Amino acid sequence: MRAEGQAHIDRIEAALALVRKSLDWERALRRLDELNARVEDPTLWDDPKGAEQVMRERRRLESAIGTVREIESEMGDAIEFVELGEAEGDDAVVEEGIASLERLSARADADKVHALLSGEADSNDTYLEIHAGAGGTESQDWAEMLLRMYSRWAERRGFKVETVEYQTGEQAGIKSATLLIKGENAYGYAKTESGVHRLVRISPYDSSARRHTSFSSVWVYPVIDDDIDIEINEGDLKIDTYRASGAGGQHVNTTDSAVRITHQPTGIVVASQNDRSQHKNRATAMSMLKARLYEAELAKREAVAAGEYQEKTEIGWGHQIRSYVLQPYQLVKDLRTGTTSTSPDDVLDGAIDDFIAAALAQRVTGETVEVEDVE
Repeated sequence: MRAEGQAHIDRIEAALALVRKSLDWERALRRLDELNARVEDPTLWDDPKGAEQVMRERRRLESAIGTVREIESEMGDAIEFVELGEAEGDDAVVEEGIASLERLSARADADKVHALLSGEADSNDTYLEIHAGAGGTESQDWAEMLLRMYSRWAERRGFKVETVEYQTGEQAGIKSATLLIKGENAYGYAKTESGVHRLVRISPYDSSARRHTSFSSVWVYPVIDDDIDIEINEGDLKIDTYRASGAGGQHVNTTDSAVRITHQPTGIVVASQNDRSQHKNRATAMSMLKARLYEAELAKREAVAAGEYQEKTEIGWGHQIRSYVLQPYQLVKDLRTGTTSTSPDDVLDGAIDDFIAAALAQRVTGETVEVEDVE
């Protein structure tokens, strides 16, 4: 086997090994057999909600296991094709087989990420909040850049994006914004972006052309189903109304239609202003609060399982997950993945997928992904 062909084989096997480890392969096979047996039980649909959960889990396992087996089979066929060409001295056949392995390795990497999105809420729609950090106009401008980057990334993936809340900055940018991103595995793809994002650049707002460092935080949490019951004590809530900012029509901007809810025990704050009705905005904000509390519970469960649980209610500013450098001639570099582009929007389009793959692999293997620092 030529070195390039073996490299593709190693890449495919590494991707499949990661998926097997994530699924707990033997347990997944036994669980699929159990679910198949339950599906054949005629009394299953006596409980429609329970039946739907069974069918959803069965489809997920069938898809993941079927993908692994299909890639293994196609890899075996391609290897045999290459070996046959080598045995007969037919370079054309060998090249065709290696090309098949190359295509298969790219597919294995893509399917690996999809298969790893097997968390309890990974398939759900998601809310994505962006908040400017200290630094005034600099951080607010950076927050607006992030808003545009995530919006375009989501749209390019075929997700639907809605603006739930939007607070403009004093001079430029935004103080905060909340997006509702709808699509398959939206939460699974976006959840690794929660944390503090740093930008280093020559400031366009500094007449001395000095370099500035700006921070903005991103919080991602899943939209929850109506079947999930989250109990909230009304006495724990502080509810404020205010006038919506930004575009939205004369009525939105002249009435106190926007709603902000603070959950006092945890300090969680959510807001909605995407509707002209205060009643509808309150309902949306309550849905967001339930989603935040549910996400916090999910994170707690995962941390307890990993033996890393610590009480916390918010992302600290020291929890930095991604850094960008806006270099001369607008060259952007994501220091977490090394992705570079002439457009902030484009760098995220590739970087977020690379980082998701790395973060999911880290969750399964325990390997740490290092962040390059900028002085």
